[in-house]
Amino acid sequence: MKGGDPVSGLQKAVCLFLSVCFVAVLVITPGPFWPGENIYRQFPLYCFLEDSALGQQQKDQETYQLLMENNGEYLGKEIRKENQNKDQNKDYTVDEPVETPNPTEPTEAPTETPNPTEPTEAPTETPNPTEPAEEPTETPNPTEPTKKPAEMPESTEKPKKDHKEVASVSADIKPAPVLDLSPEILADQDYLMNHFFIVDEGTTADAVQLNAASFLREDFSLKKDQNVPQILIYHSHSQEAFADSREGMEEDTILGVGDYLTEILTEQYKYQVLHVREAFDMKSGELDRSKAYDYAREYLEPVLAENENIQVVIDLHRDGVPEDRKLVTEVNGKPTAQILFYNGLSYTNQSGSLEYLPNPYIQDNLAFSFQLEYEAAEYYPDFYRGIYLAGYRYNLHMRPRSILLEAGAQTNTVQEVKNAMEPFADILNRVLEKNITGNKKSE
Repeated sequence: MKGGDPVSGLQKAVCLFLSVCFVAVLVITPGPFWPGENIYRQFPLYCFLEDSALGQQQKDQETYQLLMENNGEYLGKEIRKENQNKDQNKDYTVDEPVETPNPTEPTEAPTETPNPTEPTEAPTETPNPTEPAEEPTETPNPTEPTKKPAEMPESTEKPKKDHKEVASVSADIKPAPVLDLSPEILADQDYLMNHFFIVDEGTTADAVQLNAASFLREDFSLKKDQNVPQILIYHSHSQEAFADSREGMEEDTILGVGDYLTEILTEQYKYQVLHVREAFDMKSGELDRSKAYDYAREYLEPVLAENENIQVVIDLHRDGVPEDRKLVTEVNGKPTAQILFYNGLSYTNQSGSLEYLPNPYIQDNLAFSFQLEYEAAEYYPDFYRGIYLAGYRYNLHMRPRSILLEAGAQTNTVQEVKNAMEPFADILNRVLEKNITGNKKSE
């Protein structure tokens, strides 16, 4: 018979289909049939794919390992470089000094006041390197009253007044103390220290006797005599200026403030005042404060020797504070710079009593400052900042009634500082006119 058997063809097709199905089952689930090994791993295609995958995996692993090694080496280099830089910085970088903590208001140490740290070489009156060195071995020659550098400019004429009329502080001002000023309270040492004094860390309050009752008992009354000078005003730092000071205008500096204070004391309170306007902090036309206190002392001692009637000596300064701080209050409706009294104890924690800077008037100086502050606390409670106690002398040994006055700071305006001279002149006059206990002194 020509042609194929249809039955045989059908059987072949069925067998082929079953064979395919069986093979498919083996491929999918070979485990039950060959438990020891998967049959598809014997297939050439599978082996090829598996070898390729394993090779790629191995290649990736080697690449990863290489990357890790290179990265580790790179990081090591970076760490060594960083450590080397740190070592270099350690070798050449000077440690920043620890800032002295500022007392709380009103007892904040002025920033332009001498640094409390003790000098390491020759003893100086002021520890600040920009401040003068006061040598204990030299005594000024009274026959040479101008014992100062030839370059130091001297005032030749009195500056013109820039005030048409001296402002007057009301004589009717009434006491309005904020603090308790009773003798019992002032006898409390902690209360006294917290409200009236500021102690520099370079010295100690134990070096002197701080006794309010004793201070208030001292009689600083002064009989007025317009025929002779009784008050001397000078400036160790004559070039100090203010926030709105005009370049080259002396009336906008601390000299101008001194002129205004002289005006008030002379015209309103009838004192004879000698205002020394010498530039003790200038040399060859340049600012130089390295010996300002020495120059001032050498100049003033002969002047005071020739004018024994001068009983009050005021070194008028302005303070230096952070630029974001302004020392201002309101007095008689005017913006007024606040003031700070400054006293030297001739005693440092490092050296003890400074015998080369003798001051027989330390207690008198303290009492005079305290009486002024007491009057301020009674009549102008927001006006004063305290009495700063430092370790050196600051030329306060020349008279029992010697004070160093910080009026405002560089952040105050000229007018604010000049306004401060009005209440200051008032409290000064109150102390000089009467005993602080209230007994009026006869003239």
